[in-house]
Order: sequence, then structure tokens, then C-alpha cells
Amino acid sequence: MKIVINDCYGGFGLSPKAEVEYIKRKLGKKAFFYESHYSKNHTKSIYTKISLSLAEKAFCPHVVTKDLGASPTSEEMNEYYFSEGDIDRADPILIQIVEELGKKANGQCAELKIVEIPDGIRWVISEYDGIERVEEEHRSWC
Repeated sequence: MKIVINDCYGGFGLSPKAEVEYIKRKLGKKAFFYESHYSKNHTKSIYTKISLSLAEKAFCPHVVTKDLGASPTSEEMNEYYFSEGDIDRADPILIQIVEELGKKANGQCAELKIVEIPDGIRWVISEYDGIERVEEEHRSWC
């Protein structure tokens, strides 16, 4: 079985290009990117639609699965927000994208790596400062 993990300090993350591919292949939808900043009085977030090329240069762009226009509300963003943290790391589509894109699949603070473990193993991902490893699932108590 193949599993995608992050192999550097920072944390798991996909590049905007990889997010576009994942959303298209897994969900059959398009990805749309937005930057956020605070209003002048810091009471709400303001979102501005950006292109894929700008998303690749932006710091932590937000990705949604519906075109919400030039400046959507926070409620609209939340309704269609795509979270890469919800992706099953053993998802064959994710594996395929990481294999195809190589380093271009890496998010801003990520170096993605595919590890292979024996089939039938119950596993978990553990991490320290964003560096991940796959471990066999076991019980623990505190």
C-alpha cells in the first residue's frame, strides 16, 4: 500500500496545481483560488479571487470548489472550502498526482514523499514539527 506523507519541517500540503488536479479527478469540479486580508477595522476577512498562477505565488491561498465571484462572504467561502487535510493519504488519486507532478505537487512548506507499507497493516501518520512518518496502529493510554 502506498501512502503520501510530508518529509520536511512544515507540514503536509499540496501545491495549487496539485489541488486543481485532485479536485478535478476526485470531485469532478473546478478549483477556484482566493486571497484573504482583514477589513480596515479587523472585524472581518475580505476575499479576493486570484488566478492559478497568482495562487502558486501567494501565501496560503484559499481554494473552493465553486466560483464565488470577485469578493465572496466568509459564509460562502466556508460552504465551498476545500481542505487538503481531509484527503485520505492512501487515496489512489492523490498517489497518482504526487507521482505525476513530483516536486510540483509540494505545498509551500512540504516535501511530499510516497512510502510503501505491507497491505493489511492498520496504520496512522504521526508527526513532529510537520515531519511525518507512517506507524503501525497500536493502543496507548495516558
